[in-house]
Amino acid sequence: MKRVAINPLPWVTGPMGPHVTEQNLREALTDLVQTGFRSLHTDVPARMNVAEYRSILDEFGFTPAPGYFAGDFHVAEKQAAIVEQAKAHAGTLAALGVDSTFVAGNIDMARFTNPAVGYNASADRTKRMAETLARAADAGFAEGVRFALHPHVAMIIETEEETRDVLDMTAGSHLGFGPDTGHLLWAGMVPEQIIADYADRLVAVHLKDVDQAGFRRALRYEDDYMTAIGTRHIWSEPGRGIVNFDAVFNALPADFHGWFVVEVDIPNLPTPLESSRASYDFLASHPYFAGATA
Repeated sequence: MKRVAINPLPWVTGPMGPHVTEQNLREALTDLVQTGFRSLHTDVPARMNVAEYRSILDEFGFTPAPGYFAGDFHVAEKQAAIVEQAKAHAGTLAALGVDSTFVAGNIDMARFTNPAVGYNASADRTKRMAETLARAADAGFAEGVRFALHPHVAMIIETEEETRDVLDMTAGSHLGFGPDTGHLLWAGMVPEQIIADYADRLVAVHLKDVDQAGFRRALRYEDDYMTAIGTRHIWSEPGRGIVNFDAVFNALPADFHGWFVVEVDIPNLPTPLESSRASYDFLASHPYFAGATA
């Protein structure tokens, strides 16, 4: 059975980025209950305990799905603290019955201004990232949660070279792979190729599409990250852009049982509800997801 979920970013993202509160969580679930989705990306609001969070999900008939953890893994003096934070994150997920999470480096401001081209790359920084990510993943695994490397445009691990280097350097650790189809494509990768190459490390997948017109304009005008996603609307609902999802699904292992999380940060369609409905309709109509558990 396929496990599918959705990230409520369109409801919870403000000027300073995602910030989940009880109010916007309830607003998201009020809309999402009108779709076929019944699992939600896990992000427990500050000052809310696990039981309270689970109670709200139960109220709307939702179950928790993988979360997301980011940090300055490349900063040596922060290594011990980040590993402890990763362990705590895994503990929260484990208490909710969630078995995996996406993990990424923090935003690199130089890349925020010059996205998807590997600006300011550093082999030493990548090596430090890999070392700390492996330690964090091992700590998370001890709590019963697999951490999955999540390459992300404008962040420390962005390019194909960096992605492959981290995965290769962490071979033998508990660090898995958690790609985002949209971020892979924007960063110049062929999503199905890198997914196939690291199929044995695959833990979970973010499903996001790339709008062709928005993508072309973002490249033409050399937009910064926020202009590309906010003004050009580079992201799109799965099946409405240029990601070859048939090839992506064909690249997955036949026995893959990880999560698929739809994530459209800023909807390409007029409203978050329309966007979510279109995303669910794509999954419901695709042969790969026949019998999926939403």
